[in-house]
Amino acid sequence: MDWLINAVYYVVPFIVLLGILVFVHELGHYLMAKFTGVKVAEFSLGFGKKLWGFRDRSGTEWKLCAVPLGGYCKFLGDGDAASSTDESAELPEEDKKYAFAYQNPFKKLAIVIAGPGANYLFAILIFAGVFFFMGKVDFPAVVGDVIDGGAAQAAGVLKGDRILKVNGKTVDSFAQVRQEVELNTNPEVSLEIKRGDEIIHLSFPLKSIPLEVENNQAAGAKPMLGIQSLNVVEVTPEDVSVFEALSDASKETWRITVMTLRGVGQMITGKRSSEEVGGIIRIAEMSGDITKSSGALDFLIFMALLSINLGLINLFPIPLLDGGHVVIYLIEIFSGHELNERVKDYVFRFGLFLIVSLMLFATYNDFVRLFHRWFS
Repeated sequence: MDWLINAVYYVVPFIVLLGILVFVHELGHYLMAKFTGVKVAEFSLGFGKKLWGFRDRSGTEWKLCAVPLGGYCKFLGDGDAASSTDESAELPEEDKKYAFAYQNPFKKLAIVIAGPGANYLFAILIFAGVFFFMGKVDFPAVVGDVIDGGAAQAAGVLKGDRILKVNGKTVDSFAQVRQEVELNTNPEVSLEIKRGDEIIHLSFPLKSIPLEVENNQAAGAKPMLGIQSLNVVEVTPEDVSVFEALSDASKETWRITVMTLRGVGQMITGKRSSEEVGGIIRIAEMSGDITKSSGALDFLIFMALLSINLGLINLFPIPLLDGGHVVIYLIEIFSGHELNERVKDYVFRFGLFLIVSLMLFATYNDFVRLFHRWFS
Protein backbone atom coordinates (compact mmCIF):
# COMPACT_ATOMS: atom_id res chain seq x y z
CA MET A 1 0.00 0.00 0.00
CA ASP A 2 2.93 2.35 0.73
CA TRP A 3 4.09 2.15 -2.88
CA LEU A 4 0.67 3.30 -4.05
CA ILE A 5 0.71 6.28 -1.67
CA ASN A 6 4.21 7.22 -2.82
CA ALA A 7 3.08 6.96 -6.43
CA VAL A 8 0.24 9.38 -5.72
CA TYR A 9 2.50 11.83 -3.87
CA TYR A 10 5.56 11.68 -6.14
CA VAL A 11 4.73 10.31 -9.61
CA VAL A 12 1.37 11.96 -10.25
CA PRO A 13 2.39 15.55 -9.25
CA PHE A 14 5.61 15.17 -11.24
CA ILE A 15 3.79 14.09 -14.40
CA VAL A 16 1.23 16.89 -14.02
CA LEU A 17 3.94 19.49 -13.32
CA LEU A 18 6.20 18.45 -16.20
CA GLY A 19 3.26 18.03 -18.56
CA ILE A 20 2.02 21.58 -17.94
CA LEU A 21 5.47 23.16 -18.33
CA VAL A 22 6.27 21.22 -21.51
CA PHE A 23 2.84 22.04 -22.96
CA VAL A 24 3.40 25.76 -22.26
CA HIS A 25 6.87 25.64 -23.84
CA GLU A 26 5.77 23.83 -26.98
CA LEU A 27 2.63 25.96 -27.24
CA GLY A 28 4.90 28.99 -27.52
CA HIS A 29 6.65 27.41 -30.52
CA TYR A 30 3.29 26.37 -32.00
CA LEU A 31 1.58 29.75 -31.73
CA MET A 32 4.55 31.64 -33.18
CA ALA A 33 4.79 29.14 -36.03
CA LYS A 34 1.11 29.63 -36.84
CA PHE A 35 1.53 33.41 -36.63
CA THR A 36 4.47 33.39 -39.05
CA GLY A 37 2.79 31.03 -41.53
CA VAL A 38 4.74 27.83 -40.74
CA LYS A 39 2.78 24.58 -40.69
CA VAL A 40 3.10 22.39 -37.59
CA ALA A 41 3.07 18.68 -38.47
CA GLU A 42 3.04 17.25 -34.91
CA PHE A 43 2.48 18.55 -31.39
CA SER A 44 3.44 15.87 -28.88
CA LEU A 45 3.40 15.63 -25.11
CA GLY A 46 5.84 12.85 -24.28
CA PHE A 47 7.90 10.54 -26.47
CA GLY A 48 7.59 6.99 -27.73
CA LYS A 49 4.38 5.11 -28.48
CA LYS A 50 1.30 7.23 -29.12
CA LEU A 51 -1.40 6.63 -26.52
CA TRP A 52 -3.97 9.08 -27.84
CA GLY A 53 -4.21 11.71 -30.52
CA PHE A 54 -6.19 13.53 -33.18
CA ARG A 55 -5.57 15.64 -36.27
CA ASP A 56 -7.00 19.17 -36.43
CA ARG A 57 -8.30 21.04 -39.46
CA SER A 58 -4.89 22.55 -40.26
CA GLY A 59 -3.30 19.10 -40.45
CA THR A 60 -1.45 19.18 -37.12
CA GLU A 61 -1.40 15.85 -35.30
CA TRP A 62 -1.82 16.32 -31.53
CA LYS A 63 -0.41 13.38 -29.57
CA LEU A 64 -0.09 12.09 -26.03
CA CYS A 65 2.77 9.58 -25.84
CA ALA A 66 3.87 6.90 -23.39
CA VAL A 67 7.07 8.43 -21.99
CA PRO A 68 6.03 11.65 -20.16
CA LEU A 69 9.51 13.18 -19.98
CA GLY A 70 9.25 16.03 -22.46
CA GLY A 71 7.59 16.83 -25.73
CA TYR A 72 8.13 18.46 -29.08
CA CYS A 73 6.65 20.59 -31.82
CA LYS A 74 7.60 19.16 -35.23
CA PHE A 75 7.29 21.53 -38.17
CA LEU A 76 6.54 20.67 -41.78
CA GLY A 77 9.71 19.44 -43.47
CA ASP A 78 11.58 18.57 -40.25
CA GLY A 79 13.31 15.20 -40.23
CA ASP A 80 13.12 14.96 -36.44
CA ALA A 81 11.55 16.60 -33.38
CA ALA A 82 14.62 18.79 -32.72
CA SER A 83 14.61 20.33 -36.23
CA SER A 84 18.20 19.13 -36.58
CA THR A 85 17.60 17.40 -39.91
CA ASP A 86 15.74 18.61 -42.96
CA GLU A 87 13.49 16.60 -45.31
CA SER A 88 11.69 19.57 -46.84
CA ALA A 89 13.32 19.02 -50.25
CA GLU A 90 10.96 16.07 -50.75
CA LEU A 91 7.86 18.25 -50.25
CA PRO A 92 5.71 19.37 -53.18
CA GLU A 93 6.59 22.87 -54.37
CA GLU A 94 3.28 24.35 -53.18
CA ASP A 95 3.98 23.12 -49.61
CA LYS A 96 7.55 24.37 -49.31
CA LYS A 97 6.45 27.90 -48.43
CA TYR A 98 4.91 26.44 -45.24
CA ALA A 99 8.02 24.44 -44.29
CA PHE A 100 10.26 25.61 -41.44
CA ALA A 101 13.48 25.12 -43.44
CA TYR A 102 12.36 27.53 -46.16
CA GLN A 103 11.68 30.44 -43.81
CA ASN A 104 14.07 33.35 -43.40
CA PRO A 105 16.27 33.25 -40.27
CA PHE A 106 14.27 36.03 -38.60
CA LYS A 107 11.12 33.89 -38.62
CA LYS A 108 13.08 30.87 -37.43
CA LEU A 109 14.58 32.92 -34.62
CA ALA A 110 11.14 34.13 -33.51
CA ILE A 111 9.71 30.60 -33.49
CA VAL A 112 12.65 29.23 -31.50
CA ILE A 113 12.63 32.02 -28.88
CA ALA A 114 8.86 31.73 -28.43
CA GLY A 115 9.21 28.46 -26.46
CA PRO A 116 11.40 29.81 -23.64
CA GLY A 117 9.47 33.08 -23.86
CA ALA A 118 6.24 31.22 -23.14
CA ASN A 119 7.80 29.66 -20.03
CA TYR A 120 8.86 33.09 -18.78
CA LEU A 121 5.43 34.57 -19.50
CA PHE A 122 3.77 31.65 -17.70
CA ALA A 123 5.93 32.24 -14.60
CA ILE A 124 5.16 35.97 -14.63
CA LEU A 125 1.42 35.26 -14.86
CA ILE A 126 1.62 32.82 -11.93
CA PHE A 127 3.46 35.33 -9.74
CA ALA A 128 1.16 38.17 -10.83
CA GLY A 129 -1.94 36.09 -10.06
CA VAL A 130 -0.64 35.24 -6.60
CA PHE A 131 0.33 38.86 -5.86
CA PHE A 132 -3.00 40.23 -7.14
CA PHE A 133 -5.41 37.71 -5.58
CA MET A 134 -3.53 36.72 -2.41
CA GLY A 135 -0.88 39.30 -1.55
CA LYS A 136 2.85 39.45 -0.94
CA VAL A 137 4.69 36.12 -1.01
CA ASP A 138 7.87 35.67 0.99
CA PHE A 139 9.87 33.08 2.88
CA PRO A 140 8.93 33.07 6.59
CA ALA A 141 11.42 34.04 9.29
CA VAL A 142 11.94 30.37 10.10
CA VAL A 143 15.33 28.64 10.22
CA GLY A 144 15.40 26.03 7.46
CA ASP A 145 18.98 24.94 8.12
CA VAL A 146 21.91 25.90 10.34
CA ILE A 147 25.32 26.22 8.68
CA ASP A 148 28.08 24.19 10.32
CA GLY A 149 30.59 26.38 12.10
CA GLY A 150 28.43 29.49 11.88
CA ALA A 151 27.48 31.92 14.62
CA ALA A 152 23.92 30.60 14.94
CA GLN A 153 25.10 27.03 15.48
CA ALA A 154 27.53 28.14 18.20
CA ALA A 155 24.73 30.09 19.91
CA GLY A 156 22.35 27.11 19.90
CA VAL A 157 19.94 28.14 17.15
CA LEU A 158 18.09 25.09 15.81
CA LYS A 159 16.36 24.17 12.58
CA GLY A 160 12.68 25.09 12.82
CA ASP A 161 13.18 28.06 15.15
CA ARG A 162 11.01 31.04 14.24
CA ILE A 163 12.80 34.37 14.57
CA LEU A 164 10.48 37.01 16.05
CA LYS A 165 12.89 39.91 16.56
CA VAL A 166 16.39 40.92 15.49
CA ASN A 167 18.02 43.59 17.70
CA GLY A 168 14.59 44.41 19.08
CA LYS A 169 13.04 44.91 15.62
CA THR A 170 10.08 42.69 14.76
CA VAL A 171 10.65 40.63 11.60
CA ASP A 172 7.99 38.90 9.53
CA SER A 173 10.09 37.41 6.73
CA PHE A 174 13.51 35.91 6.15
CA ALA A 175 14.42 38.87 3.97
CA GLN A 176 13.81 41.19 6.94
CA VAL A 177 16.04 38.99 9.12
CA ARG A 178 18.83 39.34 6.56
CA GLN A 179 18.29 43.08 6.30
CA GLU A 180 18.44 43.66 10.08
CA VAL A 181 21.61 41.56 10.37
CA GLU A 182 23.29 43.51 7.57
CA LEU A 183 22.37 46.78 9.30
CA ASN A 184 23.74 45.60 12.64
CA THR A 185 26.58 47.81 13.96
CA ASN A 186 26.92 46.31 17.44
CA PRO A 187 29.53 43.72 18.46
CA GLU A 188 26.70 41.28 19.07
CA VAL A 189 23.31 40.55 17.51
CA SER A 190 20.28 39.78 19.66
CA LEU A 191 17.53 37.39 18.60
CA GLU A 192 14.12 36.64 20.03
CA ILE A 193 13.20 33.11 18.96
CA LYS A 194 10.07 31.01 19.32
CA ARG A 195 10.77 27.29 19.73
CA GLY A 196 7.55 25.41 20.17
CA ASP A 197 5.76 27.25 23.00
CA GLU A 198 9.00 28.65 24.42
CA ILE A 199 10.36 32.16 23.80
CA ILE A 200 14.18 32.27 23.82
CA HIS A 201 16.44 35.32 23.88
CA LEU A 202 19.98 35.01 22.51
CA SER A 203 22.84 37.48 22.14
CA PHE A 204 26.01 36.46 20.36
CA PRO A 205 28.68 37.82 17.98
CA LEU A 206 28.36 37.19 14.24
CA LYS A 207 30.96 35.10 12.45
CA SER A 208 32.48 36.07 9.12
CA ILE A 209 31.57 33.57 6.40
CA PRO A 210 33.55 33.65 3.12
CA LEU A 211 31.50 34.82 0.16
CA GLU A 212 32.35 33.09 -3.12
CA VAL A 213 31.03 35.62 -5.58
CA GLU A 214 29.19 38.89 -5.25
CA ASN A 215 28.46 41.03 -8.31
CA ASN A 216 30.88 38.86 -10.28
CA GLN A 217 33.79 39.89 -8.04
CA ALA A 218 35.57 38.29 -5.12
CA ALA A 219 33.73 39.46 -2.02
CA GLY A 220 36.00 38.33 0.84
CA ALA A 221 34.10 37.53 4.03
CA LYS A 222 30.95 38.93 5.58
CA PRO A 223 29.58 38.73 9.16
CA MET A 224 26.49 36.52 9.00
CA LEU A 225 24.15 34.54 11.24
CA GLY A 226 24.89 31.29 9.43
CA ILE A 227 21.32 30.16 8.75
CA GLN A 228 19.30 29.33 5.65
CA SER A 229 15.63 29.92 4.93
CA LEU A 230 12.84 27.39 4.96
CA ASN A 231 11.69 26.35 1.48
CA VAL A 232 8.04 27.11 2.22
CA VAL A 233 6.35 30.37 1.32
CA GLU A 234 3.99 32.52 3.36
CA VAL A 235 1.46 35.04 2.09
CA THR A 236 0.91 38.50 3.56
CA PRO A 237 -2.43 39.94 2.38
CA GLU A 238 -1.83 43.14 0.43
CA ASP A 239 -3.97 44.96 -2.13
CA VAL A 240 -2.16 45.70 -5.38
CA SER A 241 -3.32 46.73 -8.83
CA VAL A 242 -2.99 44.51 -11.88
CA PHE A 243 -0.15 46.70 -13.16
CA GLU A 244 1.69 46.52 -9.82
CA ALA A 245 1.22 42.75 -9.70
CA LEU A 246 2.63 42.33 -13.21
CA SER A 247 5.51 44.70 -12.44
CA ASP A 248 6.41 42.89 -9.21
CA ALA A 249 6.07 39.52 -10.95
CA SER A 250 8.45 40.61 -13.71
CA LYS A 251 10.97 41.84 -11.14
CA GLU A 252 10.73 38.56 -9.22
CA THR A 253 11.22 36.55 -12.41
CA TRP A 254 14.29 38.62 -13.30
CA ARG A 255 15.70 38.21 -9.76
CA ILE A 256 15.34 34.43 -9.96
CA THR A 257 16.98 34.39 -13.40
CA VAL A 258 19.98 36.40 -12.16
CA MET A 259 20.35 34.17 -9.08
CA THR A 260 20.20 31.04 -11.24
CA LEU A 261 22.81 32.36 -13.68
CA ARG A 262 25.06 33.34 -10.76
CA GLY A 263 24.76 29.82 -9.34
CA VAL A 264 25.56 28.24 -12.71
CA GLY A 265 28.58 30.53 -13.06
CA GLN A 266 29.81 29.49 -9.62
CA MET A 267 29.52 25.82 -10.61
CA ILE A 268 31.43 26.39 -13.84
CA THR A 269 34.26 28.18 -12.00
CA GLY A 270 34.32 25.55 -9.27
CA LYS A 271 33.20 27.93 -6.52
CA ARG A 272 29.97 25.99 -5.97
CA SER A 273 29.65 22.22 -5.78
CA SER A 274 28.36 20.52 -8.94
CA GLU A 275 26.55 18.10 -6.62
CA GLU A 276 23.71 20.62 -6.63
CA VAL A 277 22.94 19.75 -10.27
CA GLY A 278 19.74 17.73 -10.32
CA GLY A 279 17.61 16.05 -12.95
CA ILE A 280 14.11 14.69 -13.39
CA ILE A 281 14.41 12.45 -10.32
CA ARG A 282 15.20 15.48 -8.18
CA ILE A 283 12.24 17.36 -9.68
CA ALA A 284 9.96 14.40 -8.90
CA GLU A 285 11.33 14.24 -5.35
CA MET A 286 10.80 17.96 -4.74
CA SER A 287 7.31 18.01 -6.25
CA GLY A 288 6.36 15.01 -4.10
CA ASP A 289 7.77 16.58 -0.93
CA ILE A 290 5.82 19.78 -1.62
CA THR A 291 2.63 17.80 -2.27
CA LYS A 292 3.08 15.92 1.00
CA SER A 293 4.02 18.76 3.32
CA SER A 294 2.73 21.95 1.69
CA GLY A 295 -0.30 23.30 -0.08
CA ALA A 296 -1.36 24.27 -3.56
CA LEU A 297 0.32 27.68 -3.30
CA ASP A 298 3.77 26.19 -2.71
CA PHE A 299 3.24 23.82 -5.64
CA LEU A 300 2.20 26.76 -7.82
CA ILE A 301 5.29 28.78 -6.82
CA PHE A 302 7.45 25.70 -7.47
CA MET A 303 5.88 25.43 -10.92
CA ALA A 304 6.75 29.07 -11.64
CA LEU A 305 10.36 28.52 -10.52
CA LEU A 306 10.70 25.45 -12.74
CA SER A 307 9.12 27.29 -15.66
CA ILE A 308 11.78 30.00 -15.35
CA ASN A 309 14.52 27.37 -15.16
CA LEU A 310 13.12 25.49 -18.17
CA GLY A 311 13.01 28.68 -20.22
CA LEU A 312 16.49 29.74 -19.11
CA ILE A 313 18.14 26.36 -19.69
CA ASN A 314 16.64 26.16 -23.18
CA LEU A 315 18.28 29.50 -23.98
CA PHE A 316 21.76 28.19 -23.17
CA PRO A 317 23.86 28.16 -26.38
CA ILE A 318 23.98 24.36 -26.58
CA PRO A 319 23.17 22.69 -29.93
CA LEU A 320 19.80 20.86 -29.96
CA LEU A 321 18.46 23.27 -27.33
CA ASP A 322 16.62 26.40 -28.43
CA GLY A 323 19.65 28.50 -27.51
CA GLY A 324 21.81 26.52 -29.92
CA HIS A 325 19.35 27.22 -32.72
CA VAL A 326 19.34 30.90 -31.73
CA VAL A 327 23.13 31.05 -32.20
CA ILE A 328 22.90 29.36 -35.60
CA TYR A 329 20.18 31.71 -36.86
CA LEU A 330 22.04 34.76 -35.57
CA ILE A 331 25.14 33.60 -37.45
CA GLU A 332 23.03 33.19 -40.59
CA ILE A 333 21.49 36.65 -40.14
CA PHE A 334 24.84 38.41 -39.78
CA SER A 335 26.68 36.30 -42.37
CA GLY A 336 23.90 36.48 -44.94
CA HIS A 337 23.91 32.75 -45.77
CA GLU A 338 23.01 29.41 -44.19
CA LEU A 339 25.53 27.22 -42.43
CA ASN A 340 26.81 24.20 -44.27
CA GLU A 341 24.66 21.12 -43.59
CA ARG A 342 27.72 19.06 -42.65
CA VAL A 343 28.75 21.71 -40.11
CA LYS A 344 25.24 21.69 -38.68
CA ASP A 345 25.33 17.91 -38.41
CA TYR A 346 28.59 17.95 -36.42
CA VAL A 347 27.30 20.79 -34.22
CA PHE A 348 24.09 18.91 -33.37
CA ARG A 349 26.01 15.70 -32.66
CA PHE A 350 28.21 17.61 -30.24
CA GLY A 351 25.11 19.10 -28.64
CA LEU A 352 23.59 15.64 -28.22
CA PHE A 353 26.78 14.47 -26.51
CA LEU A 354 26.68 17.44 -24.11
CA ILE A 355 23.00 16.97 -23.25
CA VAL A 356 23.30 13.21 -22.69
CA SER A 357 26.40 13.74 -20.55
CA LEU A 358 24.64 16.37 -18.44
CA MET A 359 21.58 14.14 -18.04
CA LEU A 360 23.72 11.22 -16.90
CA PHE A 361 25.61 13.43 -14.45
CA ALA A 362 22.37 14.90 -13.05
CA THR A 363 20.84 11.42 -12.72
CA TYR A 364 23.94 10.20 -10.88
CA ASN A 365 23.64 13.12 -8.46
CA ASP A 366 19.95 12.31 -7.99
CA PHE A 367 20.66 8.69 -7.07
CA VAL A 368 23.46 9.68 -4.68
CA ARG A 369 21.12 12.18 -3.00
CA LEU A 370 18.35 9.55 -2.70
CA PHE A 371 20.79 7.01 -1.28
CA HIS A 372 21.84 9.41 1.47
CA ARG A 373 18.21 10.32 2.12
CA TRP A 374 17.07 6.71 2.48
CA PHE A 375 20.03 5.15 4.28
CA SER A 376 21.68 7.92 6.30
